[in-house]
Amino acid sequence: MKHPILYRKRFIPDECLELKDDIILECNEKQIVTKWNTIHDRCDLAKGYSCYYLDRGYKISKFLRSDGSLLCWYCDIITCEYNPEQNSLLVIDLLADVKIYPDGRMRVVDLDELSEAFEKKLIDEDLLKKSLLSLNKLLNDLYEGGIQKLAEPIENLATSEN
Repeated sequence: MKHPILYRKRFIPDECLELKDDIILECNEKQIVTKWNTIHDRCDLAKGYSCYYLDRGYKISKFLRSDGSLLCWYCDIITCEYNPEQNSLLVIDLLADVKIYPDGRMRVVDLDELSEAFEKKLIDEDLLKKSLLSLNKLLNDLYEGGIQKLAEPIENLATSEN
């Protein structure tokens, strides 16, 4: 896959955006690493890096403050749809997330949104199962190797930029 056009689809809120300002640093069949600035101004978050693990169903993001310090690691559960004719990748946010703070604390978030999306029929049973299975895989990967192992593609590319 050559550097695709990236799109992000969310169910809550309902939106689909082209990530036109994201810069793809690395791209292969298993992962895509990007660097980006926030789409909307925020006081706590300015920029970051993301690694889409296409074969695992999750995305790891390094959230940085405006001074470059680490706010947290944010892990999204995702699924993707690649369109070879348009060379585009639609990344669908499956709602469940994991936040990892600089002190190592870990928190699973937005399971209420996952339940709400299923109840309101925004997602079907297949996507609900996919979300839960990918969340399970992510948590097992984190328990086994910590965020450091999953963050290696980001850290290696971020270090080479500086």
